[in-house]
Amino acid sequence: MLLHIENILTAEELAHIDHLLTQAEFVDGRITAGYQSTAVKNNLQLTEQSPLANKLGDLVLAALERCPQFTSAALPRRIYPPLFNRYATGMGFGNHVDNAVRGLSHPMRTDLSVTLFLSKPDDYDGGELVIDDTYGCHHVKLPAGDLVLYPASSLHRVTPVTRGARTACFFWMQSMIRDDARRRILYDMDQAIIGLHRSVPNSLENPELLRLAGCYHNLLRQWVEL
Repeated sequence: MLLHIENILTAEELAHIDHLLTQAEFVDGRITAGYQSTAVKNNLQLTEQSPLANKLGDLVLAALERCPQFTSAALPRRIYPPLFNRYATGMGFGNHVDNAVRGLSHPMRTDLSVTLFLSKPDDYDGGELVIDDTYGCHHVKLPAGDLVLYPASSLHRVTPVTRGARTACFFWMQSMIRDDARRRILYDMDQAIIGLHRSVPNSLENPELLRLAGCYHNLLRQWVEL
């Protein structure tokens, strides 16, 4: 499932992050690349364990917690600490698949990848996230504060930036539901239940809605991995 979720960050949060990142020291982004990705990765990145990266990561995680759509789609079990990168003019990232496992002391499986855009689309040319899946090739360039959620198993790339600079937050998740197709079924069902609750009178007492909610939780109970 490839999903665009809007307005994860407020305008005030974006301005605060931008102010902090303009003063930050970025290093070669290949420090977090795997063997295959090292040859095609050309960007800059905040040091993973820097105080600033931790501070901004906590801000992003708090924003995710207030977004029920994100929780519905990802059903996260573990979230890798958010990272921050920058593509200056001429930089890009060739075709690659994200590492299946992240972390040494506490390894986690990467089921989902996330890119949270921090730069306005008009601030740079190029820099599109391009994701290949069974439905074709998807070019993603979102407003600042929006994110895209997609399977970590996808082949993807970032096209070279030809003007300006593209800054983003990125991270991975281990979901409670390993299989992408099952996550999609649960997401669609959950969103349908939410929509019906908004439109059906006395929805909390509606027996059919209660039955549908029961089906959702019973499927979740069958498929969840804790």
